[in-house]
Amino acid sequence: MTLDIETLVDLYRDMWLIRAFEFGLEREFKKGNVPGMLHTGVGQEATQAALAAHLQASDAFFPDHRCHGINALAQEKHQGDGERIMAELFGRATGVCSGKGGSLHSANPKVGNFGDNAVEGSYMATVLGVALAYQMRGQPNVACCIIGDGTVGRGEFHESLNMAAIWKLPVLYALVNNGYAISMPVGKGHASADIVDLARGYGMPCVIVDGNDIELAYAEVQKAIDYIRAGNGPYFLEFKTWRWQGLFSGEFRPAEEVKYWKEDHDPIKLARAKILAQGKLAAEDLERLEAEVKAEIEAWIDFAKASPMPDPAKATANVYVGWEVAA
Repeated sequence: MTLDIETLVDLYRDMWLIRAFEFGLEREFKKGNVPGMLHTGVGQEATQAALAAHLQASDAFFPDHRCHGINALAQEKHQGDGERIMAELFGRATGVCSGKGGSLHSANPKVGNFGDNAVEGSYMATVLGVALAYQMRGQPNVACCIIGDGTVGRGEFHESLNMAAIWKLPVLYALVNNGYAISMPVGKGHASADIVDLARGYGMPCVIVDGNDIELAYAEVQKAIDYIRAGNGPYFLEFKTWRWQGLFSGEFRPAEEVKYWKEDHDPIKLARAKILAQGKLAAEDLERLEAEVKAEIEAWIDFAKASPMPDPAKATANVYVGWEVAA
């Protein structure tokens, strides 16, 4: 599939925004400005950009711990204030959850972001409830569950796929297979390195996608969402990609593997080559776009740093829906 130049450039910008966001966040984390743990999605930008391009504010997505990118894109596209995701990660009062959510619990249902959970895989059950509500109300919406290959080892994975298939729920399973669950290679942690082999038994369409090719990822997400919106039930996409961030100091992965994914199959480099191959933009045009995006992210970081810390007196506010915790 060859996308028109306008769509391709928009996606390229989104991918650059994700990478600049993550690089800036990682820099500030190392300075001690970002509390808690930090798991970046560098190297997985095409998958998140493709999903963000098709999901609407009226849909729901459940991000995993490497989904700062789609969280920021949804916030920026639907409310025009992506800087509030940055502020949330900085633990500031101007964040989407007033600084209480941080990296693992950033959520804003108004833009479709139903949030992650520190218990990996638990939202594979929650997504069923949202999808069932859409179905019962006759709404043509999609509930998207973004999970990693490590989550497949949990019981909720199979329970969720089974229930979604039985009830033909409007769920898009976006499996981001980046090759490792912490440091466990996917082929050693599961019976098959292709997770679709496990999902096919539930009778839903299952497709492997090159998660670093933005055109392919965009096309397959569109096909899946069109299928779900038509009332056909769940759909399973497995995005083959690779995360740049390791879990330890130093690199535990083979040098040839690192070279392939970082140099030869970098999603941003691939997208850049596709744009230039169309001959409608020059390298200088893309460099200007990249500089603009980097400047935007730096402005988001400045906003986060300048934002106030949460008021301790409001620590119990909005902890539960409909009632407050006694002080």
